[in-house]
Amino acid sequence: MASEFKSLPVIDVGPLLEKTEDSEMANDQSVAEVARQLDKACRETGFFYVKGHGVPDHILKEVRDLCREFFHRPSDEKEKIKMSSSTGYRGYQRVGENVTLGQPDLHEAIDCYKNMKPGAYGELGKVLEGSNLWPDYPKRFAPLMEEYISNVQDLAKKIMKGIALGLGMPQDTFEGENGGDPFWVLRIIGYPPIDSDTEEFNMQDSGVGCGAHTDYGLLTLVNQDDDISALQVRNFAGEWIWAVPIPGTFVCNIGDMLKVWTNGFYQPTLHRVINKNPKYRVSVPFFYEPNFDAVVEPLEIFKELTGGKALYSPVIYGNHISGKVSTNFDEIL
Repeated sequence: MASEFKSLPVIDVGPLLEKTEDSEMANDQSVAEVARQLDKACRETGFFYVKGHGVPDHILKEVRDLCREFFHRPSDEKEKIKMSSSTGYRGYQRVGENVTLGQPDLHEAIDCYKNMKPGAYGELGKVLEGSNLWPDYPKRFAPLMEEYISNVQDLAKKIMKGIALGLGMPQDTFEGENGGDPFWVLRIIGYPPIDSDTEEFNMQDSGVGCGAHTDYGLLTLVNQDDDISALQVRNFAGEWIWAVPIPGTFVCNIGDMLKVWTNGFYQPTLHRVINKNPKYRVSVPFFYEPNFDAVVEPLEIFKELTGGKALYSPVIYGNHISGKVSTNFDEIL
């Protein structure tokens, strides 16, 4: 459960990357210390920064710069990769087309998912079948994003190993439950400044780029602009704390599926985005998920903490995310 924190911890995950063999990771004291910090952060804040992650600063910046360049291109060009149900909910969405708790969000975005071939998961995967839609311009957009996705997926996998170790469990606990084929989601998001003409949308709070929510999966890694504070995290006292950007870091948070697997021992933390800065903000969150057809249910070791009782019913991850995605966009597509 989130504490009454006033700031988010910073964790150097370098030791997780340095150990290439599982046996090295399990028996290394520096890895054990990172695992301890991850466990503490997951229990007390649900959010944390990571440094020492191995993704070069210039790559983090280039990703944001190319995304910003895309969002500043003409509307008719962006609409060439427009999202629809027929694209597997992949592609571009205009400002206000994403909906959180029934309210339109003040952002535009490109939504991307792990490519899914028709029939790969039968009816379970039908909603999200397809390949990602990349723009023709900027020219380097597609290859850069694909390289970036590969890098952050590897990083997220290592962090999840550290989280498992921090729980006193085998490091491949969540990989095993993933079936070795984790799903992923990438959102490329642009938040206009609140003095733009996008204020025509009826927002509950002027400038709400994305309403309060928790994330769907296991672990989120956010690459955000260095000079704009917009992400807020709610502590146990109900206060909204700014996740102030720290250059060269990712902001990370845990999601709903980790809550279910740990039977509520870890709780995802509500967060939202409010861009009250006059600058256009770019954020690129990567969501590391369970295998699409994984059955997520409380692990026995965590049921023991509640007298053998499962606090959550089993969830088929593919059903979970498909339901969320179609609800987010059905009203506007």
